[in-house]
Amino acid sequence: MHMHSFTPEDILLYLYKETSPEMTRAIEEALNKDWALREKMNVLQASMQRLENIKESLRTEVVLNILNYARKKAKKQEA
Repeated sequence: MHMHSFTPEDILLYLYKETSPEMTRAIEEALNKDWALREKMNVLQASMQRLENIKESLRTEVVLNILNYARKKAKKQEA
């Protein structure tokens, strides 16, 4: 049986559930047999999580900055 060599892009598509059913099955089979591939996937998953956390943090910071700006504007108008 030929062992398919999956690229990081293949694994990312798999993690985002954008692979075909055939590709999904092939990757899952390979993950069950290939320790190195599982490690690559774990690294990509951790990176995805960090990016998601950064995006969440940035959104919160933007909202707080807007609220602070609005508060300052309101105070100036009251004076």
